Amino acid sequence: MTTDAASAPTAEPAAATGGAAGTAADIRSAAAPAAAPTGAVRRRSNSFTGAKMLVRALQAQGVDTVFGYPGGAIMPVYDALPGSGLRHILTRHEQGAAFAADAYARVAGKPGVCFATSGPGGTNLVTGLANAMLDSVPLIAVTGQVARPLMGTDAFQEVDMFGITLPVVKHSMIITDAESIPEQVAEAFRIAMSGRPGPVLIDLPKDIAAAQVTDRPALAAHHQPCPRPAPDALAEAEALIRSAHKPLIYAGGGVGMAGATDALQRFIERTQIPMVATLKGLGGIPTDDTDFLGMLGMHGNAAANLAVQESDLLICCGARFDDRATGKLDTFAPNARILQFDADPAEISKLRTADHALVGDMVAALDALDPGPLDIAPWRDHTMALKQTHAWRYDAPGEAVFAPLLLKQLSRAAGDDAIITCDVGQHQMWVAQHCRFSRPEGHLTSGGLGAMGFGLPAGIGALLAEPHSPVITVSGDGSIMMNIQELATLKRYNLPLKIVLLDNQALGMVRQWQDLFFAGNFSEIDLADNPDFAALARVFGLEAITVTQRSEVPTAIETLLKTPGPALMHVHIDPAANVWPLVPPGAANSDMMDEDH
Repeated sequence: MTTDAASAPTAEPAAATGGAAGTAADIRSAAAPAAAPTGAVRRRSNSFTGAKMLVRALQAQGVDTVFGYPGGAIMPVYDALPGSGLRHILTRHEQGAAFAADAYARVAGKPGVCFATSGPGGTNLVTGLANAMLDSVPLIAVTGQVARPLMGTDAFQEVDMFGITLPVVKHSMIITDAESIPEQVAEAFRIAMSGRPGPVLIDLPKDIAAAQVTDRPALAAHHQPCPRPAPDALAEAEALIRSAHKPLIYAGGGVGMAGATDALQRFIERTQIPMVATLKGLGGIPTDDTDFLGMLGMHGNAAANLAVQESDLLICCGARFDDRATGKLDTFAPNARILQFDADPAEISKLRTADHALVGDMVAALDALDPGPLDIAPWRDHTMALKQTHAWRYDAPGEAVFAPLLLKQLSRAAGDDAIITCDVGQHQMWVAQHCRFSRPEGHLTSGGLGAMGFGLPAGIGALLAEPHSPVITVSGDGSIMMNIQELATLKRYNLPLKIVLLDNQALGMVRQWQDLFFAGNFSEIDLADNPDFAALARVFGLEAITVTQRSEVPTAIETLLKTPGPALMHVHIDPAANVWPLVPPGAANSDMMDEDH
């Protein structure tokens, strides 16, 4: 039953959070995890409980993998896991569980699931829930809660998870009737996947989890399909496209979420309209496609930003006119009419008024649109000239490692099937600019929230969702420390994640902004006391190599990718290196700064 915040009860006295052995992850030739610690559960109740019903309900939704960390209030659920067939991945922090489940969802195309206990277990999930909310990722978080009689009494580890998470989830529920668990779980999955995807919180009081229930079949969720466009709406969209002389496709993360990449490619082949993408839209078509001009926005390619500013029709596919993409909004694409596609009607005209909108099934809309031959040859020639003029350069002087070149070489060596997860900062922008992506699932990043610490647990989730693809995490020396404990998770399950750590001994993006916009007043960005990350990785049981010179990069990449099991490449880069171009805050996208400012 869904409960309002005012009546939400809270947590019961719970045992301190403790470890438990997870099942082995079958990742390529992955070894089994370390032996279960002594004191593991030796006997289990044969009674059918709310917790067992929850596990069965999750399996009925197609769940086979969950990420989590046990504790007192959720202990009945962990009692129901052994022998259930559900694979549990024990992360070393609940935030790691949420990020791993997020990445699993993005790659697998179905909701990721994470567990946490009450109190600090639940609050440690909040950043992951906010990340999933802002990036529209279907996520199911199950938190243990104190028994109902103790809710509202300030019991041990009692926190109002329903209230805390309301702003950062698509829906919250407290289960107050054990018999309703199948219906509640099915509803949670329906909400998470219908329309614009998002996270759902299920708060499970301990007495409900432990309650005796009637053994009955679980229910499958029935997702609501997006509506198909009406013929007259399509006709109006086609007329808008035919009237344009400088049309441009502006693709966001909604393309991948809608499964519309092939439809988008077909539409571009029919119309020859060039395309730009947001950070999350990368991979909507291959980033080395002739028709792709690059990422737009604050650190976008100059060709993409200039083309947007010159366009007379912007075909917005699953993008939300985010400030990092648009720059100063009232100067964004000043001469363009807007044709907007989105599954979420709340996004239509939210920030930029749409001249026409197609709400609902993007695949159906793109495949139905056929405006006929367009008179845009001069525009195409112009955009291709922009692309050539503003192509990335990789001829930086000196012998030091040049991060953009390294990332270009890395993505080419990893191949089309590779998945790159990254953290947040300068390295995130370099990845977006210089790595090749052939599909949206190949680029996993914290877009809307910009959460440092995402990359490493996201790599874990991606590997478990797609075990036969090479997965690489690119991180920085600031970000890696946010969830570095998940190196233990890699070793435990022998997950073959390859980590490229770009170390400039600083919080690089903050340093760059302080240099450019705060008169060089460098405040709390110095990380010169970093540990030896290669040595640290070895302590966790990973293979590790260190790179200090550009000449070492090709061999190091080859060694990294061929190393069985998890491995880390610690790369020292210039502490003064900046990401270019950069659109200053409050400026139009055409007013880009470069290294000469």
